[in-house]
Amino acid sequence: QSAMLQLAVTEIEKEAAAKEVEKQNYLAEHCPPLSLPGSMQELQELCKKLHAKIESVDEERYDTEVKLQKTNKELEDLSQKLFDLRGKFKRPPLRRVRMSADAMLRALLGSKHKVCMDLRANLKQVKKEDTEKEKDLRDVGDWRKNIEEKSGMEGRKKMFEAGE
Repeated sequence: QSAMLQLAVTEIEKEAAAKEVEKQNYLAEHCPPLSLPGSMQELQELCKKLHAKIESVDEERYDTEVKLQKTNKELEDLSQKLFDLRGKFKRPPLRRVRMSADAMLRALLGSKHKVCMDLRANLKQVKKEDTEKEKDLRDVGDWRKNIEEKSGMEGRKKMFEAGE
């Protein structure tokens, strides 16, 4: 293991040295050493040359950005066309389905479903409570009967006796 580690360390050092040499060669080729002239006139001309180079590099950068944006836009348009050509999927109109809990469990679980879920069987029976109006109606009874009882002398006598 130590021999392998030694080999790996030497390989890493060789790669780092090769990268450094490559970097120096690239800089020597593309960036000549700066020679500063002594007079003011030569310095101004050097500045003008550097400014011209900067402008040309900026123009190239701008051109490449515009090309990149254009190709991205084309790529987006083509992908949209491809999506349109594949076809649009419409959702089918959904219908309400009345299904009991047992049928639903049977559909989901298949033959495993054995438990019966009759929800209505577990409900309590509730008696309807009598309201006051219904009690009054029962007490009063048939209105024709009351009228007949109150008509004539007997009815007046009952009303008179009740008033006392």
